[in-house]
Order: sequence, then structure tokens, then C-alpha cells
Amino acid sequence: MLLPFLFVVLTAPQIETDVAAETKHLANIHQVTSGLPRAGEGYFSPAGDTIVYQAYPIGYPFYQIYVQKIDEQTPRLLSTGRGRTTCAYFNNDGSKIVFASSHTDPMIDETELSAREEAAKGGRRRYQWDFDPHLELYLVNTNGTGMKRLTDSAGYDAEGSFSPDGRQIVFTSKRHGDPDLYLMDADGSNVRQLTKTPGYDGGPFFSPDGNWIVFRSDRQREHMLQLYMISVDGKTEVQLTDNLNQVNWCPYFHPSGKYLVWAGADYSGGPTSAHFNLFTMDLDWSDRTVKSGVIKQITFSSAADVLPVFSPDGKSLMWTSTRTPDGSSQLWVADWLAGHETNSEKILNPR
Repeated sequence: MLLPFLFVVLTAPQIETDVAAETKHLANIHQVTSGLPRAGEGYFSPAGDTIVYQAYPIGYPFYQIYVQKIDEQTPRLLSTGRGRTTCAYFNNDGSKIVFASSHTDPMIDETELSAREEAAKGGRRRYQWDFDPHLELYLVNTNGTGMKRLTDSAGYDAEGSFSPDGRQIVFTSKRHGDPDLYLMDADGSNVRQLTKTPGYDGGPFFSPDGNWIVFRSDRQREHMLQLYMISVDGKTEVQLTDNLNQVNWCPYFHPSGKYLVWAGADYSGGPTSAHFNLFTMDLDWSDRTVKSGVIKQITFSSAADVLPVFSPDGKSLMWTSTRTPDGSSQLWVADWLAGHETNSEKILNPR
């Protein structure tokens, strides 16, 4: 569920952080992945003691899926070790994980060779996410056994996540040309299209009550992602942000359902000037729908902070950040404080 033009820092940065501003919201900030060149997009198990994420293996040119205990920096490979992978997510009881993989690409040998040759030229290229047409969704037990293919369509199938009851999966597909949201039963059956507006719709997650799905879309202007919600029956859609100078993406609900967190960056000065921090938005659920409320900035670092998620109990926040000394992206976790509900921090206008 990564942004198509998310950057990778080429040199070790001088990280600067407004600690006082961050301590209103976060405490005990610490890195939880290491030993792999790059890691990110992590999600908690329902018990909150295990995480699943994607990372670059040493010597391999594409992300693979790993699981590890949150308090142990010992990653265990879950995917096959070949092809592109992305977007791993636990089901409701923590017994299974859905993820996308291109390991059945008939040209995988050539694809890997091309990527290795590019890497051998030296340096670390700017990160770009390809809509690989060979990405399909798979379901696997958390111990790595029993892998089952859920989708088999011409075009990109990825960015999947489970409903709170574990009965449905929402995902992004290009099976009809345009990247839209789809729903299917957890066994891969009963696929139905949810969004049909031209433009990319992706990064979907269910609300805690299972009635809504939050997602990102560039339907207003290509690449300039904004936040939306749609009811699971597809009848009601709400736009939450409307600022085409700012990219807003990777939204995720707090388990209370009262607000969501996401990453945003101001692109008014061009892509090279953009910088991602984390924000929260209060949600008003009155009148049988949802409205955007007060937006507050959460992180204040010169490092890139993206892909935030809450723990199931709402007491921790995990995100991907380049706060590392070498500027590589890794997963970080912090205690989530009640201080985010104060009105003393920077407040932005969502619309």
C-alpha cells in the first residue's frame, strides 16, 4: 500500500525532531525492525504481540513478507522469497495473513535479473511502486503453511485487508483497467466492485464497526492523493480531505472509531520539497454518515514518517520512518498518549 513516488533517502540525513511537540502524543519511541536493509508497512496481530511487514532481504531486489514478535527483532520469512510482495494483514483471530505476491510471474527469472542489474549499477534508486500485473492475493497460515491463492485475474490485485469479523477482504484491483476497490469473501469468492470513479483508489481499511472503508484516491488530480470513505454497500461516499497541494495517504482507524491517522506532505513547492509527517483527524459519525473534523499534526521530524497504524488496544502507534542513522526506512513504535486530544498543537483545515 505504498505511495507510487515515495522517496528513499540517498545519503545519511541529519535528523532533526521537535521532541517537545511529539511528546504531546508519543512516548517511548523506538525502532522495532533491524537486520534487513529496508522494512516498512507493518501491521499488528489481533493480540498485539506480533507484527507482519514487508522488507528487502539481503541480496534480493524485491520486498518479501516477514513476521516477528514486537519485542524481538528476529524476522521470519513468510512469503516464498521470490517476486514482488506487499500489503500483508492479519485476519480477525490472527491465524492467517493475506498478502500480495508476484512469485507466479512466468517471467520471474528475467524480472529478477533486470532488477539485480539495476542494483549493480550502484546507489539506491528513488523508490517507485509498480502496478505489477502479476501481483495476486494469497492467504497463508501465520506459521507459513497452507498458502492459498485467492485471486486469479489479468491485472494488479493487491492492497488487501480483512474486515473486523474476518469474513471479507477489501482490496485494489486493475482487472478492469482502472485501479478500483473490490470486496470478496475471505475464501476469495463472491468478488464485487465497490468504487467505479476514474483514478486510483487504494490502501483500503475497514472501520472498527465494519460498516465503512477508508481509502486514498487521486481521482481529482493524478498522484495528489486525498482521503475518502465509502460505505460497504457502496451507496454512500464521503471525501475527507480536499487540498491538492498536499498528498494525503495511508489512512488508518483508531480502534475507537473516533479518529484516524495518516501521512501527509505539502507538494506546493514540488516533489523534492515534500516531506511526510503524521496527522490525526477527528470523525463525526452523526446523521448516519461521517464528517471530517479537527486535524492535528502528530510527528515533527525531518525524517519521513509514513504508514501509521494503531495497535488493537489503541495504546500504541507503529509507523515506517527514516529516523535511522543511515536514513533507511524501518518500523518504529511508540506509546500513544491521551495528549493528542489537547487543542494546543497545530490545527489544520481538512477541507
